Amino acid sequence: MKNADIFPEGKEPSPKPATNKSVFVKELSARDRHRILKHFLALKKSDRLLRFGTYLSDELIAKYVDGIDFSRDTVFGVVSSHFRLVGVGHLAFAPRPADEDISDKDKIAEFGVSVSDNARGKGIGAKLFERGAIHCRNVDVDTLFMHCLASNQTMIHIAKKAGMEILREYGEADAYLKILPADAVSVLKEAVQEQVASIDYNIKANTRAAVKWLGSLPGIKDDS
Repeated sequence: MKNADIFPEGKEPSPKPATNKSVFVKELSARDRHRILKHFLALKKSDRLLRFGTYLSDELIAKYVDGIDFSRDTVFGVVSSHFRLVGVGHLAFAPRPADEDISDKDKIAEFGVSVSDNARGKGIGAKLFERGAIHCRNVDVDTLFMHCLASNQTMIHIAKKAGMEILREYGEADAYLKILPADAVSVLKEAVQEQVASIDYNIKANTRAAVKWLGSLPGIKDDS
């Protein structure tokens, strides 16, 4: 397998968003579980198939979200101006397979991403992947893995732009990315991204709370 460095100099993905609004990716916590569930439940049948590789019912999605271990895995999100999750990236860590020589470390990471239908074309999926990759780098994981249907052209496009090695078989695709060791620049970059995203998250949360409070006053309707 060809080893591809993560975002070699001069080749870092720079998606062209449909608008001039910035995309802020924040690490989520267990307190966001209900928002994550709401995001997944809003995905239509075809999008659930692309995200999970099979169609999941509402009950199975609820079970999946309830089973996310935030102490082990890392989940990232992008919130809209109305404080709704429009993009979710799940970075799941697992022990390195004993029978596969794909990593020099004890664990690898698998990444799954979904973007709400009304928020596509803005580079959200690519930004979520970029954040997941740099997080892997900073927690000493050298192999990032994605598994998806071969028909999931969005994920395949993201994988190719990141320089991932893509293997296709029986309608499915596996993509691997070898990641460079962490350095001061990568650590600082992620810290700054998280700080900026946290500020954006809190502003939107406070704005939403204010709108809800105003909407509860007599004679004022909340249309958001």
